[in-house]
Amino acid sequence: MDQHIDIDWTSCQGHGLCAELLPEHITLDEWGYPLVDGRPVPPRTRKRARRAAADCPVLALKLREG
Repeated sequence: MDQHIDIDWTSCQGHGLCAELLPEHITLDEWGYPLVDGRPVPPRTRKRARRAAADCPVLALKLREG
């Protein structure tokens, strides 16, 4: 099943670590907040996507099924 990246905008503080860990899916806007491309996370990058979610300082990044 496909996995997608979700951002909890009420928690996100724009640290930018997610974009450093997952640059092929996340870029930053001019204020440092993440922009997600919306594509499913392929199996080859899921481990790094899980790490990015776990390493987010405010746990604003999530992976969801479907």
